[in-house]
Amino acid sequence: MAIVAALFLGGCSVVGEFRPSVTWRAVSPGESIAAQRGDILTTGQPSALTTQTVRVTGLDLDACATLSSPGCVSALTAAGGISDERRLSALAELWLQQAISASLQADPRAGDATSVAPWMETMRYAYAYLFYTRRAPGERAFEDRQTQVRDWYNYAAQQAVAQLFGARETKPGIQAQDSRVRFGEWTLRVESKARLPGDASVPAELLPASTLAFGGLRSIYRRDGFGAAMVAVADIDPVARKAIADLPAKDEWPASRRRATLPPAWSEMPAPNVTAVFRFDAPTLDQLLRTREVILDVHDPLMESELTLHAHRVPLAGNFTAGYALWLARSGFNRQSLRTLFGREHGIDHPHLYLMQPFDPDRRIVLMLHGLASSPEAWVNVANELLGDEGLRREFQIWQVHYPTNMPVPANHAAIRRLLHEVLRHFDPEGRAAASRGLILVGHSMGGLIARLMVSTADRELWDWASTDLGIDPDLLDRSRPLLDPMLRFQPFPGVERVIFIATPHRGTAVAGHGLARWASRLVRLPLTLLEAFGIAFQGRAEASATSATRVLETIPTSVDQLDEHDPFLRAAARLPISDRVRYHSIIARLHADGELESSDDGLVPYRSAHLAGAASEKTIVSGHSVQETAASILEVRRILQEDLAPVPPRRNPSPFPPARSADGTFFRPVR
Repeated sequence: MAIVAALFLGGCSVVGEFRPSVTWRAVSPGESIAAQRGDILTTGQPSALTTQTVRVTGLDLDACATLSSPGCVSALTAAGGISDERRLSALAELWLQQAISASLQADPRAGDATSVAPWMETMRYAYAYLFYTRRAPGERAFEDRQTQVRDWYNYAAQQAVAQLFGARETKPGIQAQDSRVRFGEWTLRVESKARLPGDASVPAELLPASTLAFGGLRSIYRRDGFGAAMVAVADIDPVARKAIADLPAKDEWPASRRRATLPPAWSEMPAPNVTAVFRFDAPTLDQLLRTREVILDVHDPLMESELTLHAHRVPLAGNFTAGYALWLARSGFNRQSLRTLFGREHGIDHPHLYLMQPFDPDRRIVLMLHGLASSPEAWVNVANELLGDEGLRREFQIWQVHYPTNMPVPANHAAIRRLLHEVLRHFDPEGRAAASRGLILVGHSMGGLIARLMVSTADRELWDWASTDLGIDPDLLDRSRPLLDPMLRFQPFPGVERVIFIATPHRGTAVAGHGLARWASRLVRLPLTLLEAFGIAFQGRAEASATSATRVLETIPTSVDQLDEHDPFLRAAARLPISDRVRYHSIIARLHADGELESSDDGLVPYRSAHLAGAASEKTIVSGHSVQETAASILEVRRILQEDLAPVPPRRNPSPFPPARSADGTFFRPVR
């Protein structure tokens, strides 16, 4: 009876023994990784480690998720047997959960200082985990938990800086004065190490890079690390402003900034990438958890690759694509290039030079020149891939020229040469910086023709063309010498050491002389500004002597005319000698892989025209004329630039006569 009674009294436990207390099943690699790495950002639920930490303390997970009472925080803070790393990381995620929940429920138009506080608390506890616990960040380099905490910090920093920027003038409880911002109980001091284009003090827009998605790009390049990657839009592009001035107001640009102004000759890319870091300077962990003061550092990821925080060196996060892509997406270049070619309103009539980053005297310049009816958009993937290469990014800075492709080639060449000289003289008056030496030109199609003129010598050759083939009156030609001389007589541009020609019609193309191209050529309209250089000389023609300026312009060859293989200027330019101080490379396209190379073409430029004897290398790629955007072409450009970083062999046939600088900065070699 005693045994039977014991069985009845302990029946529940006995019955329970019939089932194992622990069960198991096989899981897939995906399930395993998701369970191990899933967190509030990826699944919408707290991570497994945070859940375990809350349960160990005997707290209710749902109650802690809102952090509605100080009991959860104090209980986690006081709980024994839990390491600081585990406690601080759990609190960081719980605060992040509350911040996300509050942001989803709040009306963004009615936010105030209290809505920023959960993001600050998230960063505080994440920062404490990373820099105020026993182990250094490097000791946890392979741990998923540290990656999670870093991501929580970065996301909170992104949200906090965007919210504070957007609320600095319109939201209650946020006061900005000089470099300090006060919101609620917090005081924020701003210290910027990144310079905005035009030395602007505050950007017009500040956008999280992670919230931007782009089409038309082969890759998005970024560097994992500490901080929130942002795009600081300083202002609308000064040249793009002309392209969109007549368009209806859209969400691309605020209407207040769609004003037409005369653009400067050069500018920095108006949407640089920056990285925001919230820094807590507290000597101890206890003081960190009590402080309400924080420093916001704004860094340029192109100039800085790492930070030193509390004696620890950590990589600085950075996005190298978002700002560049956003600028191109908003530029209106695609419309502007066609308007320019056909002389429509809101095109351009002067070259403009874009610096892809603030001028760096220690980085050499890669200057890109696009082709006919094109713009900087021609280099979208080329420039992006170069910016994404850490080794090249460290050694080079990219400049791009946007020029009016309806203008005659010699006029564009002279204007671009003058512009480049002015910009270099502005940044480096003494010409001693590394940026002023070892320039690399990359030209596609007609841009390659201009690049060739940049490294060639012309004495009488082009003057003979002007006087013979253009039929200009000799007396007026002589009177026009001060205006025409920069276009017809020049020496290699100083400092250029390497050129990459891509699908360049050095000897022209037969297509430019065909019926359709000739018809299109008649639609090309030259700007009236061209009369500043050519007008006086061309008025000497009998048929134009008594006509209007428009009639005079009709007698001047257009850019399309000068791509014809029979064009006299092109033939004269093809005979100009390239400097023996310059190494040049050819990238040539052919439409089909089969057939003789010498008889191939890219649909526009034949191989025999793109080929140059004496090239340091020649790469042939199966592609159409826009070969510069192919993966094979970009790899070849990268290879050439990487080769340029290697020790350079002795120059070919160095001249015994030192070059002399003329008044305009170009070099002339003394006559023997």
